Amino acid sequence: MATIYLDTCALRPWRDGDEFSLSEHANNRKIWDRVRDFFPHPYTVRDASSWIRMNRSYQQPVNLAIDIGGKAVGNVGFTIKEDIYRHNAEIGYWLGESHWGQGIMTEVVPAMVNYIFVNFQVNRLFGCVLEGNHVSMRVLEQAGFRPEAILKKAAFKNNQYLDEHIFAMLRAEFVARQNAISYARKQ
Repeated sequence: MATIYLDTCALRPWRDGDEFSLSEHANNRKIWDRVRDFFPHPYTVRDASSWIRMNRSYQQPVNLAIDIGGKAVGNVGFTIKEDIYRHNAEIGYWLGESHWGQGIMTEVVPAMVNYIFVNFQVNRLFGCVLEGNHVSMRVLEQAGFRPEAILKKAAFKNNQYLDEHIFAMLRAEFVARQNAISYARKQ
C-alpha cells in the first residue's frame, strides 16, 4: 500500500521504528477515556511493539498510522465484521492530544472512508462514539456519516454506563457523495 498524502498529515502502514512515538502519543488517559478498553493504559513501548508487529502481518493494511513530520501520532483503522455482518466494517481512530483541534481528523476520516470503500467489499461502514465525545461525532458527520442510533447505557467505561452513538454510511451514500463532489468540482 502506498502512503496517502493529505494536507495535514500522511496515512501509511505501521512500521518498525514507530514504537516510541506511538507509545508517547497513545499513553494518555484522555485518549483512553474515549476508546474501548482493549486499548491499553498505560500504553507502553511493549504495547506499541505488539501493535506494530500485528499490523505488519496484514497483506492489505486495516490500520494506518497518522504520520506528522515522520512520526506516528495516531491511528485510523477498521474492523470487518463476521457472519451475516461480513459486509459491515467499524471505523475507529485516535490522535495524540498535542494535535487535537487542528482539523487533522476531519481530513483523515474521509480519506480512510475512501480507502475502505475502494479496496474492500464493505457495504456499510459505521462508527461508535461514547456519550460526551461530541468532537468525534462531528468528525463523522463532516465525513458524511449520519446518526443511526443511540444505544442507551450500552457501554461500560470508567465504572459507569454510557450511551453509545452509532453513525453509519452505506456504499451507495459514499458513491452519491463522491459523485456530488465530482460534479461540484466541474462547475
